[in-house]
Amino acid sequence: MTSKPLKGQVVLVTGAGGRVGRAIALGLAERGAAVAVHYNSSAVGAHNLVSAIRRKGGASHAFQADLMDDAERMELVPRINREMGTVSILVNNAASFGDATMMETTAEEWDDSFELNLKAPFQLSQSFAAQNRRKVRGVIVNISDWRGLRPGTDHFAYTIAKAALIRLTEAMALALAPRIRVNCIALGAILLPRHSSRRRKEQLIVKTPLKQMGSTQDVAAALVYLLEAPYVTGETIVVDGGRQLVS
Repeated sequence: MTSKPLKGQVVLVTGAGGRVGRAIALGLAERGAAVAVHYNSSAVGAHNLVSAIRRKGGASHAFQADLMDDAERMELVPRINREMGTVSILVNNAASFGDATMMETTAEEWDDSFELNLKAPFQLSQSFAAQNRRKVRGVIVNISDWRGLRPGTDHFAYTIAKAALIRLTEAMALALAPRIRVNCIALGAILLPRHSSRRRKEQLIVKTPLKQMGSTQDVAAALVYLLEAPYVTGETIVVDGGRQLVS
């Protein structure tokens, strides 16, 4: 770890036990941040990540919480404060992904999607802002999806919840300015679901103008930009290889 522009800052990354969340946490640790690794059921992945960060000389702790539970998510930031210090950066990455169409979506699936993909980021942001009142600056970054900007017919509840998260980003940017900046990253094809076929990957590449899959490093780079851009708030950066530009 050579460049440490985030040294002394405590960062909470939700859903950091694997995949995109893990890459985000590693990228922030490399820049000197002390990383609070949140997980729900991915205990092994979360603790392996903490160990990896510590082996490189960084500071990290794992925190388990079910973000579908009001009490557990509202207690998460205070727990981190007690163990690591005041959280100055919040990355709302944890999400659930359902593929049901409008007519297939049940009331329970709708409620569950909005609970984790929208209500949890909102309440965590409330908790973050409440503990951050005496600090001059703070940053929240929400992780959304390009489909939140151009909804389709599949992944219906997920897509609408992610669209609402983009609007929540804009509303919170106004509500929390000038003390806290709030931005969003809308992802395209970065990591496929674990059981996706090679054919599915090829189909996505064909539909993407840049003719390639994205990487977790692309997400981490966009996040670093938002953290280091003090005059940017209420914005959504789309990391999708141009996918939103085509039908």
